[in-house]
Amino acid sequence: MNVYSLLDQAAIRHAQAGAVYCDETLVATFDELRHRSLQLASRFGRMGKPGDRVLVAAKNRPELVEIMFAIWAAGMVAVPVNAKLHPREIADVVEDSSPIVIMASTSIAQNLAPLAQRTPMIEIGSRDYTALFTGEASEPAEVAPEDVAWLFYTSGTTGRSKGAMLTHRNLMAMSVAHLADFDDVGHDSSLIHSAPMSHGSGLYMLPYIARGARQVVPGAGVFEPANFLRLCDVHPRVAAFLAPTMLQRVRIVCEAAGRVPANLHLIVYGGGPMYLSELRQSLATFGQAFAQLYGQGEAPMTITGLRRSDHATEDDAILGSVGWPRTGVEVKVVDRNGKALPAGTIGEIVCRGDVVMAGYWNNPEATAQALRGGWLHTGDLGSFDERGCLTLRDRSKDVIISGGTNIYPREVEEALLAHPDVAEVAVVGEADPEWGENVVAYVVPVPGKKLGADALDAHCLSSIARFKRPKSYRFLRELPKNSNGKVLKRALLSEAD
Repeated sequence: MNVYSLLDQAAIRHAQAGAVYCDETLVATFDELRHRSLQLASRFGRMGKPGDRVLVAAKNRPELVEIMFAIWAAGMVAVPVNAKLHPREIADVVEDSSPIVIMASTSIAQNLAPLAQRTPMIEIGSRDYTALFTGEASEPAEVAPEDVAWLFYTSGTTGRSKGAMLTHRNLMAMSVAHLADFDDVGHDSSLIHSAPMSHGSGLYMLPYIARGARQVVPGAGVFEPANFLRLCDVHPRVAAFLAPTMLQRVRIVCEAAGRVPANLHLIVYGGGPMYLSELRQSLATFGQAFAQLYGQGEAPMTITGLRRSDHATEDDAILGSVGWPRTGVEVKVVDRNGKALPAGTIGEIVCRGDVVMAGYWNNPEATAQALRGGWLHTGDLGSFDERGCLTLRDRSKDVIISGGTNIYPREVEEALLAHPDVAEVAVVGEADPEWGENVVAYVVPVPGKKLGADALDAHCLSSIARFKRPKSYRFLRELPKNSNGKVLKRALLSEAD
């Protein structure tokens, strides 16, 4: 069950079809992609053995497709890292994963020069990289479904991130669930990689390659809303994975232009809160072109979700939820003892299925804690309704306990975002000697608008209980975010003006 077989089968059926594009320029057909991947796999095989790790550090670029499939063809483990990470953070991943080689883009390779003294490094696109394709192509390695294919390093906000071991079985289960739940992919489909290919967008490469769809990599290597929309006009039946903040930027550009691209087929959103007000605006702009995923690196992209058809509802409770369990995944909400809770009761979300990781790399203690009882303990809090629909409340560590009462930041954030002059908001708990914690809201006003605490207080009191309203408001030009667009709540206390 080598995930490389997805490319091999696609190349048999769609040999001369375009597989990889840079903007609108064809880079490789499926037959060429297969041949180059097997050539590169042969070179990896001379450097090490099946099970060894290959670290990939680059902005999105077309070569990443052949590199990833070459790693799997060699029976090795891909370790993609986000190009926006600090060199020290990448060095931590290198130290933890012990790769046999680092494949890096030029700018990143320069920043990682000290690592090259211990670990071979090849600059993607360089002469050394081109020379890797001069030899014979190898046969793909035999691997077991339980063998690790991808070390997915979580984007922790404190301490070192952990490497979730995603097996070939995990990635196959994720791919099947995507095709079953979200998109009827065909050889006339396209996947635009606007989000980092080191994470969600790269994971989705698999189901689209499996069906002979083209991979489209923006030439700039970074997300640009205007270029994304232009590529939607160029390529057929476009799908993309976008974080909610990225979707908001695309919507704003579309509304300014007064049109939507004709070929936009599906946007899968996830990786952060999608607030109801933004989703309503996006549906009004694009129509029913959305699917929502709730997942983690430990269960890649696949715990619950809302399908395209689910977005046709006028029910705010459904649109504000994270939907129903995905194909092949069991999901429960449990108490501290692991006992399933009834509908309407908030507890920790746990899941199990073939998509759940094998554990954390070199970290048996964290593995035992996360997978206790045979279930992945997500650390997220949520509740099911009577229809079996899951609503995500908050991370268990983000719940604010004030005066002995639980306050869920997302509920307060939803209330504040309903104010027309609020662009973004993040709610956190601040230590208080009397109450334990106070609710603090960090607010980004709509450009050109001025906001005050009194107006926001009155707005909150119109929709949520008095004890939930923020004790203070702090106004920022922007919220601090990590390389994946997630708000860094722990950084907020030092960000206020």
